[in-house]
Amino acid sequence: MRRDVFQAIADPNRRAIINLLANRKLTVNQIADNFEVSRPAISKHIKILTECGLVIIQPQGRERYCEARLRKLREVSEWIEQYRRFWNNKLDALEDFLENS
Repeated sequence: MRRDVFQAIADPNRRAIINLLANRKLTVNQIADNFEVSRPAISKHIKILTECGLVIIQPQGRERYCEARLRKLREVSEWIEQYRRFWNNKLDALEDFLENS
């Protein structure tokens, strides 16, 4: 199944995992320690994040370290930007209307 970044960030647990990995590499167990869901559930979330390119897994000995690849979030940022511009234009127009009324 092809997954995209939007699907990945739709889940609050996956967003929390991305936040954990934003500044450091963690093992799957270290990630799971931060959640009240099962270890298999965390593994499933990490699998989805990996499939969409937001996380890579690097084996080191017996451990598997997860690392965030935040460049993929640019796709989300670009999509949001069009709506930010739209609403800024609308609010600027409303401000002009109110000031000139």
